[in-house]
Amino acid sequence: MQIRRFSFLDRHWNDLALLGLLAILYVPLLIHWYDGWIRKSISIEHEYFSHGIIGLPFAANIAWYNRKRWVRLSDSVGSARFISTGLILIAGVFYLSGLPDPVNLSFPILLTAICLWLKGLSGLKLQSFPLLLVFLATPNEIPYLLAPYTMPLQSFIAGTAGFILNQIGLDVTVQNIYLFVNDRLVEVAPYCAGLKMLFTSLYVALMILHWSNNLRSRSFSIVFLIGTIFISVTANIIRNTLLTFFHGTGQDSAFHLLHDGWGGDVYSAAMLGLLIVLSNQMEKFFAPSSPQT
Repeated sequence: MQIRRFSFLDRHWNDLALLGLLAILYVPLLIHWYDGWIRKSISIEHEYFSHGIIGLPFAANIAWYNRKRWVRLSDSVGSARFISTGLILIAGVFYLSGLPDPVNLSFPILLTAICLWLKGLSGLKLQSFPLLLVFLATPNEIPYLLAPYTMPLQSFIAGTAGFILNQIGLDVTVQNIYLFVNDRLVEVAPYCAGLKMLFTSLYVALMILHWSNNLRSRSFSIVFLIGTIFISVTANIIRNTLLTFFHGTGQDSAFHLLHDGWGGDVYSAAMLGLLIVLSNQMEKFFAPSSPQT
């Protein structure tokens, strides 16, 4: 038994040392991400990447599933290791900078460098999808940079919500991104424009496409992603309409429940559930018809 244990350590000590180093460097960072996402104690921009709660374990599962194919790949040589060295240096500089975004981005950069160093381009190709999931779940300032450009979407949501509420007999006045309901003001702010829901929806859509083995079908993927955008935008319009109704009619508890309480999480989960329904229905439509006899 002890001989087998030493044999395992002798064969895999490099891998164990690498995993240990990664754990020392990034487990505290991942704990910080998860704590912020779950408790909503992280910055608003970083909350946009809360899909990483399920995305990072999913990426790890895919990488583990590919382990046998990974072992069969030949070791990296030549230019791949040169590129990998450059990425390792970039990741190191980012990590040592101590700045939140560079430290965050050093994680997917270092993982990419490790794949290139160990197995070259073939290894990078094999692990490209889990690496993509990790990168898309890494908090950064992209939502902050996009916020100033969401004004047309905010105006569209405000106008649509006002139109819907007018149809049910509520006196609503819309001025650009502002709605006036019973002398109460409701603003469709940049962070209410649905970018977070859209980011999450597209991320989950990628996971569903991979899980259902439909990612290789270009036509299926394009139609599914378009359907995902439609569902996300429609769900956000309905959510803003409900928020305006609750605030305008003085139902403050319902407003806060849907706006920043667990009701918003349930609403988002239900919307993501529609993506699974959409995928199942599309599979029936795209399924090849059986030959007639």
